[in-house]
Amino acid sequence: MIKTKEQATQQVVENSGNIAGTIVKHHVLTPEEMGNRAMMFARIDLPCGSMIKDHPHIEDAEAYYILEGELTATDNETERVLHPGDVLFTADGNRHSIANRSDKPGAFLAIIFKNNQ
Repeated sequence: MIKTKEQATQQVVENSGNIAGTIVKHHVLTPEEMGNRAMMFARIDLPCGSMIKDHPHIEDAEAYYILEGELTATDNETERVLHPGDVLFTADGNRHSIANRSDKPGAFLAIIFKNNQ
């Protein structure tokens, strides 16, 4: 399968659930396009002042791959500023969050994996 960026759907999420501020999800592949091997594969645009609040991954796992900006992430109790090329992986009941505290836009790839059954 080949899919162009024009074929990707876009979803704006504002102050909902674990989102503070606004994020834009560019759904790279849908779960169905991935044969339901993963629950999400998206580019997330994280404008200045926005964040995905602290949350756990118990029955799934998530990876963030930073594309743009300086994004502040937590991995359980550890906080670090991440830059393009850095990765955050969360699973097995661990918690994470990511925020854009800078004055420049940020973006990352996010993949939510299903746990092996």
